Amino acid sequence: MITFDQVTVQYEDTAEPALREVDLTVEEGELCLVVGHTGVGKSTLLGAVNGLVPHFTGGTLYGRVTVDGRDTAHHPPRELADVVGVVGQDPPDGFVTDTVEEELAYAMEQLAIPPATMRKRVEETLDLLGLADLRHRALHELSGGQQQRVAIGSVLTAHPRVLVLDEPTSALDPTAAEEVLAAVTRLVHDLGVTVLMAEHRLERVVQYADRIIHLPGDGRAVIGTPADILRTSTIAPPIVELGRAADWSPLPLSIRDARRAAAPLRTRLTGRTPGPVRPAQVAVGPRLLTARGVTVTYHGVPAVREVDLDLHGGQVTALMGRNGSGKSSLLWALQGSGPRRAGTVEVADAPGDQRELSAADARKAVGLVPQTPADLLYLESVKQELGQADSESASGESARAILDRLAPGVPDDTHPRDLSEGQRLALVLAIQLAAAPRVLLLDEPTRGLDYRAKTELVRIVDALAAEGRAVVIATHDVEFVACAADRVVVMAEGDIVADGPTTEVIVASPVFAPQTAKILAPLPFLTVDQVRPLLGGEPRS
Repeated sequence: MITFDQVTVQYEDTAEPALREVDLTVEEGELCLVVGHTGVGKSTLLGAVNGLVPHFTGGTLYGRVTVDGRDTAHHPPRELADVVGVVGQDPPDGFVTDTVEEELAYAMEQLAIPPATMRKRVEETLDLLGLADLRHRALHELSGGQQQRVAIGSVLTAHPRVLVLDEPTSALDPTAAEEVLAAVTRLVHDLGVTVLMAEHRLERVVQYADRIIHLPGDGRAVIGTPADILRTSTIAPPIVELGRAADWSPLPLSIRDARRAAAPLRTRLTGRTPGPVRPAQVAVGPRLLTARGVTVTYHGVPAVREVDLDLHGGQVTALMGRNGSGKSSLLWALQGSGPRRAGTVEVADAPGDQRELSAADARKAVGLVPQTPADLLYLESVKQELGQADSESASGESARAILDRLAPGVPDDTHPRDLSEGQRLALVLAIQLAAAPRVLLLDEPTRGLDYRAKTELVRIVDALAAEGRAVVIATHDVEFVACAADRVVVMAEGDIVADGPTTEVIVASPVFAPQTAKILAPLPFLTVDQVRPLLGGEPRS
């Protein structure tokens, strides 16, 4: 169905090609997972499948890419639209209509599908992705996760033979992610759709993959079964890391298989006390932010309902909950620039309510990285963005140094809009962290970041907490929360329904529990790094 024949992609002003002599074949009805660290060429490989590379991205493509017998060099994306459906990393960039229902119908209108068939497919897709209650909602009013489901649905309605998904679950809560992946799996198994998927959260998707295409970073592509590739790859989900530490063979890829293999390990660990998840954890400091009765509504519909929240210095708080539960609305209300119908938000030593402060004072008090970090980028190069951040920096560490820890190798002369989603997010994180506000709010900061970058982000968050700052991270990434957070606050329908220590809140929930906790339950282990020392190994550096 998809064939790469000695494919090399070279962009202008880059010393090395993004892809180098790639040879691979993806068969009909196969779900192939593309893995690799941030910036190694995953988006380039996916873009070559529907002709975006090189027709729109520029650069030079050597070799031959064929999809269902069509050579993408001679068929631009518009001539492949009936065969290949693509969902990009940033769903709003692909929206062309105003409402959910209209967006689902748009692709079919362009393909001249009969109205009766269109109506039937729209209804099927609304039910398939849990969007029925949102059918008449404006797209700009949806949460990030809801927008991502709409983007996937708008592609599915055209019934393409090849589906290309770039980070499809990055903005979805665990339950919504499972629903989307179950739907994608049904398309593969029941309809023979070929799926090529890039995803950093391997713990969610690896069990569904037939094969993995691994990009090690030198332009090459290595293809094989998930167990073979993940046995030695530098990128792997916690379930595989635990299997390596315990020397399981074959490596389990699902929680069920891992629990069966882990029976002797659970016996061995019984009675052992896990070490702290965050060795750098510091004592909780004074209260830095006080929110009382915060209420946010949109067109009369409440998004946040009379929320009370205290944030303390030295504490990392994870804000969790399903898509649309009010997490982002609460963060914007705390930052001061978002709508707030009622309530107060006060930061220690600030001269008044957060939304009444001057822009300079508000930024020193509370910083926020939004779900779409590109909104904060407006200069012509990475170097200019970093220089602007350093001119306002109060952290003592340059923005360039922070960026190099999050995503090494981002060139100074690159335009921010030309970066991958992960690199762009890392850039915005570096800019905000350089400003070092007393309270830092991060909305889905791990979207587009690989495991290595997440580990660096944990270290940076730890350092900020050690400096006495309060950090709030709104996220669906349970593995990141297990490593990074002291406290978890869970929201539902605008209310706080749980608030407590990480170990108590996430382990008590089958939805939010990390993989290690599920595999070793009822033992109190959250991460692989807690297990390694007890098996004679060293925690991952």
